[in-house]
Amino acid sequence: MLNFLLRRSLFMFGTLFALLVLTFIISHVAPGDPASLAAGPDATKEMVETVRKEFGLDKPLPMQFLIYAGGILQGDFGHSLFSGREVADDLLRYFPATFELVMFSILIAVIFGVPLGVLSAVKQNTWVDHFIRIFSVSGVGMPMFWLGLMLQLYFGLQLGWLPLGGQLEIMTDPPVPITHLLIVDSILRLQFDITWEALQHIFLPALTLCFPALASIARVNRADMLEALNEDYITNARAQGISTFRTVGLYALRNAMLPTLAMIGLRFGWMLGGTVLVESVFDWPGVGLYAVQTAVSSDFEPIMAVTLLLGFFFMLANFIVDILYSLLDPRLQRIGE
Repeated sequence: MLNFLLRRSLFMFGTLFALLVLTFIISHVAPGDPASLAAGPDATKEMVETVRKEFGLDKPLPMQFLIYAGGILQGDFGHSLFSGREVADDLLRYFPATFELVMFSILIAVIFGVPLGVLSAVKQNTWVDHFIRIFSVSGVGMPMFWLGLMLQLYFGLQLGWLPLGGQLEIMTDPPVPITHLLIVDSILRLQFDITWEALQHIFLPALTLCFPALASIARVNRADMLEALNEDYITNARAQGISTFRTVGLYALRNAMLPTLAMIGLRFGWMLGGTVLVESVFDWPGVGLYAVQTAVSSDFEPIMAVTLLLGFFFMLANFIVDILYSLLDPRLQRIGE
C-alpha cells in the first residue's frame, strides 16, 4: 500500500510540475509585455523598466521560472490588475462558490446517474433501456453553454420558476461565513430562508454542469452492470432464490461501482474546467467567471493561478479516487511491485 501511495504521489506532483512549467511558458509566449501590462497603460518607459526589474523579468528565463515557482510555493500568485487585489486573496474569495457548485453538481450526477445505469442494464433492450441510452448519448454530446441558455430561457424567462443567475438575490445579505460555502453556512446559521433561496439559484447552473457527467456515469454503470449480471455468481444467486433486488443491488452493483468510481473522479476534474463556461452563462461568482473577466482585461497572472488551482484539485480528486479504488480492489496495489 505504501509503494502504491508513493507512486501515485510522485505522479501527481510530477503532473503539477509539468502544469507549472506549461503555465510559465504560455505566459511568455502570450501577446503583450507583462511589465507593460503590470505598469499600466499610462506608464513611462522608466516605470516599465522599474516594474520589469521588480518582478525579475530582466533576468534569464531559468531564473524567472525559479522566481515564479518559489512565489507559487509561498502562496504568492501575483497581483491582479482587474481587481486591484492580490491574486491569492481573489482565489480565497471566489473559489468557495466554484467548489460548492461542483460538489452540488457531482452529487446530482451520482444520485441520478447510477440508478439510471442500473435500470438500463436490468431493463436491457426494452424501451426504458433505449430511452436512457439516447439520453446518455445526447447528454455527453450536448454543449454546456447551449444547455445553460436553454434552461435559462425555459425555466427562468418563460416559466419564471427559477432565477437566471447569481448566488442570491441582490437585496439578500449572505450569512456570516463559517465555511465560506453559502448553503452550508446558511444551514449552520439556521437561516433556512437563505438556504432555500441559495438552492433555487444553484439548481440551474448545477444541472447544466452535471448533465454530461450524469450521462457518462449512467453509460459506464450500465456497461459494468451488464457485465456483472452475466457473471456466474449472479446466476448462482438467482438459482438459490435470492431476490432480484438483493442480487442486483448488493452483489452486481457493488462490483460494477469500481469503474464508475473512477469515472466520478474524472468527471469531477472536468467539472472544474467546465465552470468557466457555466459560471459565465449564469453569472456565478466563482473562479471560472473570475478567469474570464481577467482574460478580457489581459490580466494573465490570475489566469495562470486559476489554471494551477483547478489542476491541483483535479489531480487531488483523482488521487483520492485511486486510493479508494485500491482499497476496494487490492489487486491494484500489486501492480508494478
